[in-house]
Amino acid sequence: MNTSSSNLKKIVIEPVTRVEGHGKVTILLDENNKVHRTLLHVVEFRGFERFIIGRPYWEIPVLVQRLCGICPVSHHLAAAKAMDVIVGGEKLTPTAEKMRRLMHYGQMFQSHSLHFFHLCSPDLLFGFDADPAIRNVIGVAQKFPELAVQGVMMRKYGQEVILRTAGKKIHGTGAIPGGINKNLTIEERDYLLKDIDQMVEWAQSALKIAKDYSVENLEKVIPFGSFESNHLSLIREDGAMDLYHGNLRAIDAQGNKIFDQVDYQNYLDYINEEVRDYSYMKFPFIKFLGPQDGWYRVGPLARVNTADFIDTPLAEAARKEFMAVTDGKPNNLTLAYHWARMIENLHSIEEIKILLDDPDLQGNALVVKGERRDEGVGLIEAPRGTLFHHYKVDENDQITMANLIVSTTNNNEPMNRAVQKVALDHISGVPEITEGLLNHVEVAIRAYDPCLSCATHAMGQMPLEISIVDCEGRLIDRKSKR
Repeated sequence: MNTSSSNLKKIVIEPVTRVEGHGKVTILLDENNKVHRTLLHVVEFRGFERFIIGRPYWEIPVLVQRLCGICPVSHHLAAAKAMDVIVGGEKLTPTAEKMRRLMHYGQMFQSHSLHFFHLCSPDLLFGFDADPAIRNVIGVAQKFPELAVQGVMMRKYGQEVILRTAGKKIHGTGAIPGGINKNLTIEERDYLLKDIDQMVEWAQSALKIAKDYSVENLEKVIPFGSFESNHLSLIREDGAMDLYHGNLRAIDAQGNKIFDQVDYQNYLDYINEEVRDYSYMKFPFIKFLGPQDGWYRVGPLARVNTADFIDTPLAEAARKEFMAVTDGKPNNLTLAYHWARMIENLHSIEEIKILLDDPDLQGNALVVKGERRDEGVGLIEAPRGTLFHHYKVDENDQITMANLIVSTTNNNEPMNRAVQKVALDHISGVPEITEGLLNHVEVAIRAYDPCLSCATHAMGQMPLEISIVDCEGRLIDRKSKR
């Protein structure tokens, strides 16, 4: 990034707060404080694709989930689905598929609840410009104690589902190549059933908070970090939302299909990645549209936009309300991610309730195997979006190649555009840049619920310090958020 020919000032927000992982934002200003350029950096190196080389393939579903402590189940299942292909076990037994689905919906429920109540709710409840001393989860607990408890208990319930399907709440071992290693006992089922109706009720109330905020503040929501975009997700063969399995569908900003029902084993024919010099995170795009026009959004907003319907009644009714705001066309509003996320949360708990009443979960046929292959791709809709795992294995059962496109990587370009839009609208030309204005930038990033730890691996202290320097590197001002 060369600024020597221009008299540009630089603002750095480091790290972006209330997200999973570590990133920073650079805002370049001209002599009139007009925004010249914005950059979202993911600044640590992800090495998982290299250091799993040489490991036996059966270790991978457990090993790669160490990418993250927030969404390990997503990596666990995506890797397991890739290894299903390696062992010829893609057609799982009913018990294995339903146990994996239950595990996955538990992951969706706990992750979406964590993000909504703990990470983004302070902005929605107190306002983007509120005092940072109260604009946090502690402030929520003090002013809205019942809501804070609700968020904790919803996340706890999702973790209990994961415990009983994966064996551990974090970094479990339940999914193995070709199936699973345990079923759900009657005692485990009954334990989860006793609180299910409360969870459905709470999911509906959380959805109402997100919906009411969006509708009541529509004039603010519409322009905030918003732009037209393509959208991509897995989709079931009949067009229904399916968070565990399906084929790839991509649509443009008007809802026209770019491609549909693509077997994700062939994703490389459709998706490519671009490298840029200011971030370790790549920039995926639809190959035949090119990097300029082919970027896309993933995650709850994209999934609600791409789905023809949701097959659980409460979530489907909520989807119809959501789509009515844009007269059935794709919703391209960045802050609408929160509303869409709570629709998915309701769908997930509805699916959990259905699955818990399914006797297949007590079945004993857990694993299948077939023709051995040397390459496999596993995709899943993680909480933050479409997650790609691609592996090659040699004759000694060792990994020879690994390619991971994590959900947040798919949203890299959209997050950069959201940062730029908010900076132009709220920071450009402002004589004094306050903490509240800088938080506007972070609010736009948080809407995507980025999990930067899936692409970065940093340990240690991460205070927020903002430095303003001139183009020669001289310090003009420094503010610290502690």
